[in-house]
Amino acid sequence: MTQQNTKARIVEIAREIMVTDGVAGLSFDAIARRLGRSKQAVLYWYPSKRDLLAALFLPALEAEADVAIAALEGVTGRAAAIGAFVDAVARFHLADLERFRMMYLAPQMTPQRQDAPSLKDEVHPVTDRLYAALARHLDGDRAGALAVHAAVLGLVMMFALADALNDPLKHGAGDAIAALKARLSA
Repeated sequence: MTQQNTKARIVEIAREIMVTDGVAGLSFDAIARRLGRSKQAVLYWYPSKRDLLAALFLPALEAEADVAIAALEGVTGRAAAIGAFVDAVARFHLADLERFRMMYLAPQMTPQRQDAPSLKDEVHPVTDRLYAALARHLDGDRAGALAVHAAVLGLVMMFALADALNDPLKHGAGDAIAALKARLSA
């Protein structure tokens, strides 16, 4: 296995562990066992859990931002921009609820040491790009852009919860997305 393949495989294994065992099951020892290598081999690539979470989280956040920004290209008007944004972000996450859970739930459940570098220095440029793109369509209202994004994430959270409980919601995703777009665009 090449070095780059090892690095990518560690991330893949970490994602698998989070899906099957949750954040609590994610450890360097567990990754090393599945990888068939020593814990030190894992630590070589990801010296801290924060580094590993960044490798899991940041590419997905970048992909979310790219999808949202692409959906806004060529859109004119506040209501159309909100609709395009909501539709793109909701569908992006509903297509992969495990990725959504990893992005928005796992970081909340992983305590950060006080002396550890924060992910915020890497997250802020991505979210800044995301909110700036939507805010351009909302007369510069970045707080409004944040609120729209939070509303979409809340909708996806309900579908993720229903999925986890194997208890489907009464209304389908398409209806829920349409209702959210209508309410936010009103």
